[in-house]
Amino acid sequence: MALMQCDFYSETLGVSVSMNVILPQRTTTQIGMASASSGEARHPVLYLLHGLSDDHTIWLRRTSIERYVASLGIAVVMPAVGRSFYANMKQGYNYWDFISEELPALARSFFPISDKREDNFAAGLSMGGYGAFKLALSHPDRFTAAASLSGALDARFFIEQNKEEASRIFGSASDFNGSGNDLFELAKQRAAEGNDRLPLLYQCCGTEDFLYDDNARFRDEALELGLPLTYEEGPGEHEWGYWDRQIQRVLNWLPLTKKES
Repeated sequence: MALMQCDFYSETLGVSVSMNVILPQRTTTQIGMASASSGEARHPVLYLLHGLSDDHTIWLRRTSIERYVASLGIAVVMPAVGRSFYANMKQGYNYWDFISEELPALARSFFPISDKREDNFAAGLSMGGYGAFKLALSHPDRFTAAASLSGALDARFFIEQNKEEASRIFGSASDFNGSGNDLFELAKQRAAEGNDRLPLLYQCCGTEDFLYDDNARFRDEALELGLPLTYEEGPGEHEWGYWDRQIQRVLNWLPLTKKES
C-alpha cells in the first residue's frame, strides 16, 4: 500500500486543508502483509470520515486500516472537516459542498480513483457516521453503499446538548428539522422515490454507547421505510476498540466487485 499526506487548497472553503490517502499497490515481497490492486485503471474508493473531536489522521492512528484494506484493492480517502458536522455551516464554512462536491473531484484529479457509482463508498464513526449516511442518502446516484459506526444519526441530540455550537452549524432546531441535514427526512425522501438504486446501508452501535438510543430510532425508521439496512449491535461503548473491530466488518460487508486479485 501507498500512504500519502495530501495538503491542498480548497476553493470552496477558501483555506488550505488536508487529507490522508491510502492507495492500492500490488506487492509480492512485502513482509507481513500481502497487498493487492484491483487491476483496474482507477481504484474503488472508500471515503472514511472522522468524528467530532478528531481529524484526517485519526483512522490511521487508532486502527490498522491500511493493513485491513491491503488485500482489497481499494483506495481510502480520509479528509479533515473540523467540527462542521459535514454541513454548510450557518456561521462558518461550506463543508458540505466541500465534502460532497469539491473533495471527490479533486481526489479523482490527484489520484487514480473511480467515479463509478458501484466503486464509491462512504463510512465513518460518530459525526462521521452521520456524514457517511448523509453522503449516500443525498447522492444515491454516486454512492452504492455507506456505513455508520456509532453514528450521531439523530443530530437533534447534538443540537439539544450543544445549543450554542449547534446554532453556528445548523441554525435553530426549526432550521434543521426537515432540512437536507436531517437524516430522517433524507431517508423518507429516498424511500418515497422508490428507487431500486438505493444505497446499501450498514449501521452498528454498541449497546453501552451514549448514542445507542439515537441509533435505535434511526434503525426503526429506516426499516419501517424499507431501506436496505444491515444493522448490528452488541456490547460496546463509544471508543476505538469497538470501532477498530467494526471497521473490519464494514470492509467485509462492502459490495466490492473484486475482493482480491
